[in-house]
Amino acid sequence: MNTKKAFVCLAFTLFLATASSVQAAGTDSRYFVKSTSQFWEKSFQARNIFDSGFTADLSGWQLNVAKVFGIEVTPVKRLNILAVATTTKKTATKPLAKTPFNQIGWGIKAIYGDTLNSALPSGGDGVNVAVLDTGALVAHPDLKGQVTACDDFSGVDSFLKNSCDDKNGHGTLVAGVIAGNAGPAGKGIYGVAPQANLMIYKVCANDGTCFADDVAAAIYYGADNSANIILLSLGSDSENSLIDDAISYAAGKDVIVVGAAGNDGPYTGSIDYPASNINVVSVGAVDGTLAVPDWSARGNNEASTSYTKDAGDLELVAPGVNIESTANNGYYMTSSGTSMAAAHIAGLVAKEWQADADHPAEATRELLHQFSQDILPIGDDNASGWGMPQL
Repeated sequence: MNTKKAFVCLAFTLFLATASSVQAAGTDSRYFVKSTSQFWEKSFQARNIFDSGFTADLSGWQLNVAKVFGIEVTPVKRLNILAVATTTKKTATKPLAKTPFNQIGWGIKAIYGDTLNSALPSGGDGVNVAVLDTGALVAHPDLKGQVTACDDFSGVDSFLKNSCDDKNGHGTLVAGVIAGNAGPAGKGIYGVAPQANLMIYKVCANDGTCFADDVAAAIYYGADNSANIILLSLGSDSENSLIDDAISYAAGKDVIVVGAAGNDGPYTGSIDYPASNINVVSVGAVDGTLAVPDWSARGNNEASTSYTKDAGDLELVAPGVNIESTANNGYYMTSSGTSMAAAHIAGLVAKEWQADADHPAEATRELLHQFSQDILPIGDDNASGWGMPQL
């Protein structure tokens, strides 16, 4: 077969493959293609492009073409939102309420300590928190004034600006914990840093699953668009190089990445990824008595250097049980999980952001350590790490 005929044959095959890929999109058909060729990026309809290759939703035809031409492809892994502890599913989420039971939740009071007294929560002005989750109800009265970005990385298109509808509810919950502002009437709920800017990046589908490449793409995007803090209340049991590289990139741009430790406790070394990453502030949960619930993931702290974040260590704990926050129907609901705990820490980072330091992220992370009150057992332990930061 001559070159021209071979090219025509290949073009026809790719045409059929493209047609098939439309049907395959949205299924478990996401692959990382290890090629930097613009020809293959175009032919396979690249979704997210990285330094060493790109991702795409490939049909069976396209996979066969890649095999014929010796192109390495590997499936893209999924992560999941860390919503509620599996052992408390029946009681961890309470019915929706039209008005909050408490405008200032017990978790906010615990973080603020004696500094709150009769004052209202405040802080975070000018600080940008990127929330990578299921989206958010940006029209919620308690969030409306805080949302400065609303973008979707999870849809059929790899990026859709001004779209972040939350049909799951998880993203709206964590957003309220960070920056709920009580609404225009002042009767809603308060977050830790009510003046912080929320950059809502929908990286997870409505069922709470999230492709690793979409998460990585949103991390890069947030770091390049002035995010100071990135919250990842999602996780899986296995590491992912795309996300690792993105986290390293964000850390290099002085961004703090906060991650929920997961709800797989009480086993040593049960922290989910990416919270286990050395560059991520990993956060477990405490309840209203400041005790660590059994389901909050544990680190490897007692086998590593004390008060140093090594891979797999738990760094901090924060309120994560029966946390009331904003719901995706405009009302309020109560939920539990390390997602809620991580949101408290993301809000505290926004409130205490050390903007004038040479390295604000490093300085703020160190401040969290200084604020941390030890949670039993004494010392840097697997269950509570440094402890719970309290103002």
